[in-house]
Amino acid sequence: MSQQTLSFSRTDSAKFFRTLNKRVNSYFKENNIKRTGNWQLWVKTIIMFALFLTPYFLLLTLNMPTWAQLLLTVVMGIGMAGVGMNVMHDGNHGAFSNKEWVNRIMGSSIYILAGNVYNWKVQHNVLHHTYTNIHGHDEDLEAGRILRFSKHTEWRKHHRFQHYYSVLLYGLLTINWAITTDFQQMKRYMKRKLSYGKFPNPVANWSKLVVSKIIYISMWIVIPMVLTDIAWYKVLIGFFIMHYVAGLILSIVFQLAHVMDEAEMPLPEKDGTMKNTWAIHQLKTTVNFGARSKIINWYTGGLNHQVEHHIFPHISHIHYGKIAEIVKSTAQEFNLPYKEYETTRKAIAAHFKFLKEMGARPAMQA
Repeated sequence: MSQQTLSFSRTDSAKFFRTLNKRVNSYFKENNIKRTGNWQLWVKTIIMFALFLTPYFLLLTLNMPTWAQLLLTVVMGIGMAGVGMNVMHDGNHGAFSNKEWVNRIMGSSIYILAGNVYNWKVQHNVLHHTYTNIHGHDEDLEAGRILRFSKHTEWRKHHRFQHYYSVLLYGLLTINWAITTDFQQMKRYMKRKLSYGKFPNPVANWSKLVVSKIIYISMWIVIPMVLTDIAWYKVLIGFFIMHYVAGLILSIVFQLAHVMDEAEMPLPEKDGTMKNTWAIHQLKTTVNFGARSKIINWYTGGLNHQVEHHIFPHISHIHYGKIAEIVKSTAQEFNLPYKEYETTRKAIAAHFKFLKEMGARPAMQA
């Protein structure tokens, strides 16, 4: 990853963001509501944790056929992704509650999802939200040599087939967090002295990572092996299925927002300056999908409203449906793009079409 310092333009002659921010603030003031979560978010939190943890306790306490055990691990994967998108995400953005201790607790749910708060905040809050879709700065665009998400990434022969095999790899997202990614990221981020807020004590940060991983493995692998009659290999298979389901859901939701033909991937000038202001940059690099679907809106934690989320990351996703109307009309008023797919199905098709384009030999691309 590049360590070049980037700066966004401060020139917004049309005063788009100032106007938009004023209108959104007025919406909350006039309706006398907080920008953070409400009772709806608390109800959703209970449901998501129930989906995630109830099957776990059923597996520990009941004898059931193998097919039922496997089905429960699928439900756990759905709940795991749901907790990540709805609870952990808002918590670590400081958007779940106006009480910081509540945000810390909800954000810390990432530890039972296989992740780490420090790493997530650096990768997501700092690198992704600041440098959205900028090659060499936004790690969400990096997929090693296996996948090619950007025309700025080196092309390799196997990329010709990535629109076929990518979906098989997407499911490995969270299990990679659990095993290797967190250790690699912490080493990289600590070396670069990156942080979201106060830079942590290195010894304490590494200790927290190691201890949390031990607790995680104990909870999901050791305890089921010791307290139940489930064969060890079935426990590992169930663990993998849970992660694969969650990883597949999370990866696809993430990719539909930024790894699309409509989402621009601009490069900075040689001096590190970007052409647009930060807010306009978010409009150009982000795509919404399935905004009219009540199910998609509810389950994805508003991550289908990525335009609103990227411009107002400290507002809870509970409010995105309402403020989307303000963002869209304001963008259109200032003749700026507001990119969206009417349905999730169309967005998925567009994503894999884009992967095929990125996998083609560069000389063959239009």
